[in-house]
Amino acid sequence: MEREINRKALTYSVVAVLLAVLLATATYYGMDIQPIFQPVSPQLKTFSSYYELKNFLRMNMGEARRSEGFYALDTLVNGYKSTAEYSTTNIQVAGVDESDIVKSDGEYLYVVSSSNIFILKAYPPEQAEILSKINLNETYSLEIYLNGDRLAVLGYHYQYYYPLPAILEYINMPYLYTTEEAFIKVYDISDRENPVLRRTVSLNGTISGSRMIGNYVYIVFNQPATLPSNNGTDFEVNLPKIATNYTIEEVQPSEISYVAVPNPFYYFTTIIAVNVQDDAQEPTFESILTGVASNIYVSLNNIYLVIPNTNWLIFRADEANEETLIYKIRLDEEKIVFEAEGSVSGYVLNQFSMDEYNGFFRIATTKWTSIGPENNLYVLDMNLNIIGNLEGFAPEERIYSARFIADRCYLVTFRQVDPFFVIDLSDPIEPEVLGFLKIPGYSSYLHPYDEDHIIGVGMEESKVKLSLFDVTNVTSPIEKAKFTIPGDWSNTQVLYDHKAFLFEKSKQFLAFPVSIWFNVNGYVYNDNWQGAYVFDLSLEQGFELKGNITHQSNGYEYNLEVSRILYIDDVLYTVSGGKIKMNNLEDLSLIKDIELL
Repeated sequence: MEREINRKALTYSVVAVLLAVLLATATYYGMDIQPIFQPVSPQLKTFSSYYELKNFLRMNMGEARRSEGFYALDTLVNGYKSTAEYSTTNIQVAGVDESDIVKSDGEYLYVVSSSNIFILKAYPPEQAEILSKINLNETYSLEIYLNGDRLAVLGYHYQYYYPLPAILEYINMPYLYTTEEAFIKVYDISDRENPVLRRTVSLNGTISGSRMIGNYVYIVFNQPATLPSNNGTDFEVNLPKIATNYTIEEVQPSEISYVAVPNPFYYFTTIIAVNVQDDAQEPTFESILTGVASNIYVSLNNIYLVIPNTNWLIFRADEANEETLIYKIRLDEEKIVFEAEGSVSGYVLNQFSMDEYNGFFRIATTKWTSIGPENNLYVLDMNLNIIGNLEGFAPEERIYSARFIADRCYLVTFRQVDPFFVIDLSDPIEPEVLGFLKIPGYSSYLHPYDEDHIIGVGMEESKVKLSLFDVTNVTSPIEKAKFTIPGDWSNTQVLYDHKAFLFEKSKQFLAFPVSIWFNVNGYVYNDNWQGAYVFDLSLEQGFELKGNITHQSNGYEYNLEVSRILYIDDVLYTVSGGKIKMNNLEDLSLIKDIELL
């Protein structure tokens, strides 16, 4: 198979780590795929054969596991032009779409419900109806991308296996293991009533992240490098298997890059680029032997993989090294080019702890020390060399949220109070704390209101709290406004999923899903209410509760838990697994609802 780029001159070093979950092999179907070879440095090698790969895994996994004290730590995108004004997925980087369970193009809604995808005529609401339903039986974690008249569906399904001796001696089955098949399916939805499957690309692993830039969906797959053998005493190498339609291609050891570092649990990381508009263009990929990728950040031109270093898992009496490895992969349509590797001290919370801006990569981490956590911020050049840092701030607290906006970074750390930090990055060599504010509680998600105001969503005394931070005076930020959800205890998906958050500054409008519990008899909590809280938000009036919308009617039903909120013109849509409600955006009066059956 021909490579598009010669493999002899790039800096990339991969170290494997973290998390022991042995998953793996299934049956796949597809067409020919052309891997893209990248130039590599002398540190990055390839295997000459299956036997060399297996011996490497056996020796280095054993070396890592023999180390004393082994512990695992916790750790305009749609392309469719509508005359209506409508909301899209809440994403981190403009032009870099993120998969979600609901998409809109201003006229239609595309909704994931369990193993089904519903396509609905949504606007105008009086004409709303279900047009078609894509049934994907026995699939899990479905998410979608919308690109004009193409719908890309990501998901996976399990397969369960008993080793051969267990089948023969089923009364004393020693163990059961599962494998996962992750896939992307591309549908032609030019006729919304009759979606047509155009292609399927699958891999024997799990999806650790994805993004869509232009017509290309980039998917990062992870899979354990080993599986138990049939005799239960050895292991087999779980080579990546990529399939499209009716052809399966097993990635060969000579196509897998690696660095000779011991690791108790190796993973194969495979990045695949799929053109969702051109069915004839073959997917491209690159596979490397790593640890499991914990987070990704994606700009318009690059993917950054962050992977905890091996020493996070291996503790000896006299040393413990917490380090995050960073790998930069350049994206140029179908081309996937590994360009640089680096490392920083500490671990990364999530994708919002990272950012690329004006030729620099910025990253915020928390490191655990003998006296507790401390926090760091690093600025790296495009070769991933550290050129500036701010280390050791907010001792004995850890990062709960971060947001990079142009030359500033906003951080929230927490132990008992909520220090909200404003950090200046205009001089990348010398990052500087400009000011901070200490208030009760913490914010788990930060969202820009404008260049001088930041919205925070978090918790205070077991209740969801909204904050509006004013950073006009950067040396003395203030909490300009706040709102606490009523009830004895409350929660929101926004604390861990930013896609559940809806804010539109031009409409002075904010909404998100909320669950509320009330104290009964002093100690029993019942889940009494779940739905969408809707606010007017302005600098003058702060958070003004407009009202709320629930899908529940006969007590709490999980399938009727509102998970997404969006709008088209003056109509507010709330979406749960079993229903869509359409309400007037001004007074929240009900217009229509549709059950997802």
